[in-house]
Amino acid sequence: MRSRYCAFALGDAGHVFRTWHPSTRPADVDLDPSITWTGLTVLAAGEDWVEFEARYEHASTTGRMHERSRFERRAGRWFYVDGVVS
Repeated sequence: MRSRYCAFALGDAGHVFRTWHPSTRPADVDLDPSITWTGLTVLAAGEDWVEFEARYEHASTTGRMHERSRFERRAGRWFYVDGVVS
């Protein structure tokens, strides 16, 4: 989860793509360069899920994204499957 957040913050679409489960990932990942990610708080975690809040700035405003994400471990690596944004 943290490596994916860092990839979003640094604009590393390749890492976001590579860590997305092949069964659910899009054909291409485009990150919005006008969004500045400013912080991550992991609220809870289980065996294969993470609930987090990510803070950002966009067009001179601040915001928060709250999501519960599911992950699957394959060949010793974790992959993002999907998430529910609330």
